[in-house]
Amino acid sequence: MLHLNRCQHLKQITQKCFPSIHVKTDKHAQLLLLRPFALAELRKSWHSIYSLTGDKNIVLMGPPGAGKTTVGRIIGQKLDCCVIDVDDDILEKTWNMSVSEKLQDVGNEQFLEEEGKAVLNFSASGSVISLTGSNPMHDASMWHLKKNGVIVYLDVPLIDIVSRLKLMKIDRIVGQNSGVSMKDLLKFRRQYYKKWYDTRVFCESGASPEEVADKVLKAVKRYQDVDSETFISTRHIWPEDCEQKVPTKFFSDAVIEGLASDGGLFVPEKEFPKLNWGEWKSLVGATYIERAQILLEKCIHPADVPPAKLGEMIETAYGENFACSKIAPVRHLSGNQFILELFHGPTGSFKDLSLQLMPHIFAHCIPPSCNYMILVATSGDTGSAVLNGFSRLSNSDKQRIAVATFFPENGVSEFQKAQIIGNQQENGWAVGVKSDFDFCQTSIKRIFKDSDFTGFLTVEYGTVLSSANSINWGRLLPQVVYHASAYLDLVSQGFISLGSPVDVCIPTGNFGNILAAVYAKMMGIPIRKFICASNQNHVLTDFIKTGHYDIRERKLAKTFSPAIDILKSSNLERHLHLMANKDGQLMTRLFNQLEEQHHFQIEKILVEKLQQDFAADWCSEGECLAAIHSTYNTSGYILDPHTAVAKVVADRMQDKTCPVIVSSTAHYSKFAPTIMQALKIKEINQISSSQVYLLSSYNALPPPHAALLERTKQPEKMEYQVCAADVSVLKSHVEKLVQNQFI
Repeated sequence: MLHLNRCQHLKQITQKCFPSIHVKTDKHAQLLLLRPFALAELRKSWHSIYSLTGDKNIVLMGPPGAGKTTVGRIIGQKLDCCVIDVDDDILEKTWNMSVSEKLQDVGNEQFLEEEGKAVLNFSASGSVISLTGSNPMHDASMWHLKKNGVIVYLDVPLIDIVSRLKLMKIDRIVGQNSGVSMKDLLKFRRQYYKKWYDTRVFCESGASPEEVADKVLKAVKRYQDVDSETFISTRHIWPEDCEQKVPTKFFSDAVIEGLASDGGLFVPEKEFPKLNWGEWKSLVGATYIERAQILLEKCIHPADVPPAKLGEMIETAYGENFACSKIAPVRHLSGNQFILELFHGPTGSFKDLSLQLMPHIFAHCIPPSCNYMILVATSGDTGSAVLNGFSRLSNSDKQRIAVATFFPENGVSEFQKAQIIGNQQENGWAVGVKSDFDFCQTSIKRIFKDSDFTGFLTVEYGTVLSSANSINWGRLLPQVVYHASAYLDLVSQGFISLGSPVDVCIPTGNFGNILAAVYAKMMGIPIRKFICASNQNHVLTDFIKTGHYDIRERKLAKTFSPAIDILKSSNLERHLHLMANKDGQLMTRLFNQLEEQHHFQIEKILVEKLQQDFAADWCSEGECLAAIHSTYNTSGYILDPHTAVAKVVADRMQDKTCPVIVSSTAHYSKFAPTIMQALKIKEINQISSSQVYLLSSYNALPPPHAALLERTKQPEKMEYQVCAADVSVLKSHVEKLVQNQFI
């Protein structure tokens, strides 16, 4: 769904799409525009309003020394258009004195005001404008420039800026008071650049002005072409008739709809954007938040989420909510093994890395005045993470977005269950289902495909269904960041040089986490092997080894690692679609066969292609406990059961010729009884909260998780709903929740 900020005349566009219907209110218009053919008209309207063709200016913004003037002249020559340098062509001509003389004459604060006034009195069209480094510090003048221009941020490495300013013999810039270093002031100014830009040019260290100019033109072209980055279903079958129109889907649509109408999963129609080595090098010293902003900007078109807004969301998501400032740190375990700690978020699992961000993206993308009910199936960690994430939205967003989490009543750990129930808020509920995760996930997919039911909810209650599982592209995409960030941290810490390969070993159930690592490789991270680690429910391991996905004789086993107790792996469809050159017809056949006959076999050529990148094995319950025990004895580090599964498989499969990054997907506190059994701790009190506190006293690594300890203080008895393993019963629960929230 297209974000409605793209259209300033909602009712007019709606009336154009539906000439026979009298459009009464904005909400009426919103619901009508949910219909696919209306979206094309809406997007076309946005394109016509904000098109960069004609008299729009290209406005170059960045710190002093970013090369704005030189780059601007090169672009002007390429486009054969007027080039305006604010310093030379506006300020000095207005003041009849040099900029440095004016600064000395009036001082910092008055200079910014005088500079802003001069820009406000200036207008241009179809030109390239090079701003001063201080222009973005004056709001009114920037709004003036933004009305008729595309603001391009030249994001040049700080080390390059400082060295260039030294060569230019510039030792003082606007706003620099005594005692403030040039480096600190430049860092301070970044907040102003982030506020205004429409598109960013990420400049690697040492890039020539010609290279930067080419990047600017590509960035502007991308910004201009709002229809360039589309999504398709994994089951999309291309029409034989080339003139037959295919409904166009964008990032916003993929996030809002969650699951494609044909039962497939949304994937980008084009390949992932790829960074060059110079760009990766510039990210080695960056923070997690800075890395996330750069990578996600490249994957999300600014027409869907403007960069400045995306930056706000990222800072909100990964700010105070994470116990570790590095967000997803990498810790050396032993030998060539490294642990990627993905459990520092508020609910103690890797799901927080997505679900602290995804709700903000979702709230931005949906139409105002429409209600959304998010349906989520959880095998343990997703439930609490999604309830926690959506509870942090603004009050106005919580009034129109609600969450229902379905979990296997007896298929998660005691602590996970308490977490899920304890994270219920005014817009989020937990529902225990008397079955397993596969039933929960399959039932939700069936509900989405039931057009009669979804249509009834829309017409009767003005409510649309969506998802927040990793079947939703907006949930999956942020996971790419931590795999890339882990590699960059190894480079930063000196364990490897940039460009050296690594392996990754990931405990895998629904295939989302390991697929995100595949996408990180597509963006340029040199991952050699993806090692899939399974527990006793090793359908994925068997599939990777044989190409035969077979669950006919399998019964889901309850294990110490419940988050990967899964037999139907949803995100595998996305990877097979990628390997099969986007053959939607093949995906439809394979996954319909899985649904109906409970197995499928892929061709030998696809098996060989899969095994080029993937290796797989599984871990028994005894091996899992032994790994937790031995790792603690040798290093003082406590692995959670899922991470222990991955370590066992990594020890067995990895050839030790390059580092292996083992994904630690949860904090051990969530599985206290299993940890105590593994460490042979005898404790009379069997209450989970007491066991968590006991483990926290062991002075082990990683340290106790403060948010999880706080969770144990909640009352043991909390209310939640339980329902039978019947899709019609789940539907009735969904309808009641919609009534309670929105009526």
